[in-house]
Amino acid sequence: MASELKYAVFGSGSWATAIVKMLCENLDEVGWYMRSVYAKEHLLKHQHNPNYLSSVEFHMEQLKLSNDINEIANYADVLIFVIPSAFIHAELQKLNIDISNKVSVSAVKGIIPETGLLVGEHLHKEYKIPFNHIGVIAGPCHAEEVALERLSYLTISCADANQAQEIANQLSSNYIKTKISDDIIGTEYAVMLKNIYAISAGIAHGLGYGDNFQSVLMSNAIREMKRFIKKMHKMKRNINNSAYLGDLLVTGYSVFSRNRMFGNMIGKGYTVKSAQMEMNMVAEGYYATKSAFLLNKKNVKKTRLPIINAVYGILYEGKDAKKVFKKLTDKLD
Repeated sequence: MASELKYAVFGSGSWATAIVKMLCENLDEVGWYMRSVYAKEHLLKHQHNPNYLSSVEFHMEQLKLSNDINEIANYADVLIFVIPSAFIHAELQKLNIDISNKVSVSAVKGIIPETGLLVGEHLHKEYKIPFNHIGVIAGPCHAEEVALERLSYLTISCADANQAQEIANQLSSNYIKTKISDDIIGTEYAVMLKNIYAISAGIAHGLGYGDNFQSVLMSNAIREMKRFIKKMHKMKRNINNSAYLGDLLVTGYSVFSRNRMFGNMIGKGYTVKSAQMEMNMVAEGYYATKSAFLLNKKNVKKTRLPIINAVYGILYEGKDAKKVFKKLTDKLD
């Protein structure tokens, strides 16, 4: 599926690496911005990312690598941002070229902490990118399974259906199936919220709760997600679709889920700082928890969010996980 558009990925983590791999299935060349000089030089020499998905080997003639964000942003027509939400604001501030005429796609699983905005909203406000040139990539899909070429599914959301389909085509392959959606805001909130619920699932596991409770927790989580998204952006959507429920389930249950892993460590008694130090990947749900809590707090009529409030209390207020979850069990049905 050849494309006249040039694509570039910004970020060097596991999900960024997986997206580059998907694009390389269809494109002759893919731009790739990596902040780390070491990672770039290692990739050039050994044909794989030294830190993430190291089993994935790239054909170097397909990659346009650079440590200069402006060089890659200037090169591409479609910019796919896969930088963790905690760091994307600082990285975007390095841009000194106009990107308002380019298509910008968020594969970031969180809200920008400095502004409290979704990535798409931030790009529109700060970089004057029209909303019909903004897209979102949602799962359910783990980078590790993309590396293994196990059948995976993606949802690409964009107000412009033709644009969404173009991006979907370039990500599709014999092991990646895609669908498109016009629910940009809903899917972007969903990819943020599911990480919070995955932390809650991990905490429950770490505390010794079993599968029976986990099923009740996830059942309540999808309903809580529905209430939150409806409050933030009311439109007709089926919360049981893969971009919402499917992504929640895979993130809440999978052994590949870093957010579940992070929560599991918290449940076992790790402090937030010690859990973060032991993991070599960013648990986006940690930052998303604070963002979701504060967004709900700003609303005149607050949404009932017992799971998010419980996770916030544990992560940011230092509350005892065991006591918090004991109270939470009485709020679920």
